[in-house]
Amino acid sequence: MASFSKFGNDLYTGDVSINFIGRRKVWFALAAVLIAVSILVPALRGGYVFGIEFTGGSQFQIDSVEALSNPDTSADAQNLAIDTVVGVVEEAAPKVTVVGTNSLRIQTEQLETEESNSVRDALAGAFNVDKDAVAASFVGPSWGADITGSALRALIVFIALAAIMMAIYFRTWKMSIAAMIALLHDIVITAGVYGIFGFEITPSAVIGFLTILGFSLYDTVVVFDKIRENTSEDGSESRRTFGESVNLAVNQTLVRSINTGVVAALPVAAILFIGAYVLGAGTLRDIALALFIGIVVGTYSTIFIAAPLYAQFRQNEPDILSRTKRLTVARAADKGNK
Repeated sequence: MASFSKFGNDLYTGDVSINFIGRRKVWFALAAVLIAVSILVPALRGGYVFGIEFTGGSQFQIDSVEALSNPDTSADAQNLAIDTVVGVVEEAAPKVTVVGTNSLRIQTEQLETEESNSVRDALAGAFNVDKDAVAASFVGPSWGADITGSALRALIVFIALAAIMMAIYFRTWKMSIAAMIALLHDIVITAGVYGIFGFEITPSAVIGFLTILGFSLYDTVVVFDKIRENTSEDGSESRRTFGESVNLAVNQTLVRSINTGVVAALPVAAILFIGAYVLGAGTLRDIALALFIGIVVGTYSTIFIAAPLYAQFRQNEPDILSRTKRLTVARAADKGNK
């Protein structure tokens, strides 16, 4: 821990420096590859896997399942539900999730009325409950379409407002645009991970996608604040180029960004583990998975995408070119004198 603290202190003072800005073309190329993979692989796999809320289907909910109160028997109850449904409709491919503390939700593709009634009766018998304790319903795809439309509208409004507020706060549209590009990069790659590994996209996952925008933007603002502080201190006689000032700011906030990402990711990982493997709670799992992926991607994009993009946008400004030229000549003269 002491060595990590010393490393962070050396980064802050400039005694140790990682050249993030100088290697920005490498990071941009890597980002382009990741984005291409995130788009092409899901397309080649046949698209994304959407939950019943988006595709429509049949849903059954069993209340008062005593086995769910015990973690040792919870998995057995879920397997029993799967086996019962498959025993009636072999091609049903049921998905089982725990709702609350003692209810099971079983979702399948759309079943005929007769099949739905047979599954309901079989579930009531398998779990030794009254038929009234097993609710059967049909979920139409229009509900998922409404959720998608609302999510897209929320995304557009969020990005527009965030871009305007950042442009006002930092007094430059270039920081704002760099942050928004990094934000879109996070969304594409997070969605790409879902498509590549076949994770199911549910309304809970969509909520997770929207939530990670706040974390990613917060991390970017912290780094950009330090960049503004460093570059505002640079006068005409500064001994640092603009790129060096931006790189110093990224190095100074590097440990903070990593710590923030780790502190945010650990509890989300715990929720993901508990939701997926202990409780079998689908909603917890779906939200936590989107958050976990988004936190990792957001931390990476702040360091390797947002800050280098801002440096790229400003590198050809006359005053920055003039300072860079002056420092290059001065350093060459100093080197020659030595």
